[in-house]
Amino acid sequence: MNAKNHQQVLDYLEQARQVAKRAYCPYSKFSVGCVLVDAQGRVFEGCNVENASYSVTLCAERTAGSGAIAQGSRHWEAIYIVSPTRVSPCGTCRQFLFELAPELKIYLGDLQSKEFIGPVAIGDLLPMAMNLQQTTLPQP
Repeated sequence: MNAKNHQQVLDYLEQARQVAKRAYCPYSKFSVGCVLVDAQGRVFEGCNVENASYSVTLCAERTAGSGAIAQGSRHWEAIYIVSPTRVSPCGTCRQFLFELAPELKIYLGDLQSKEFIGPVAIGDLLPMAMNLQQTTLPQP
């Protein structure tokens, strides 16, 4: 990764840190922020939004992705996610992201440092992901 790309990753992760400050997480106290970048360079932000009924809680990745879809974006290139412990997307978010961007690159950072993990391909996090074109399992 060249210096320009490295700085761009750091800038997007810093933007995601600012978004994480807006998270609504009174139950877990685990704030997550993300920045989703589409093929046209448009940026969509997302943060987690918890609910007393945990099953309706929204993850940062899905809030950013839903906002992108609502604005007509369906071709995503990268997502930059920050959390207290640099966690990767949950299983639900992995499927959501894979369906819309099977080539998506993921960068993971925390809320404090400039260290990050990535790029990681969404397909590496979700092997044999479900998609509309899949009709049979691959043969061993």
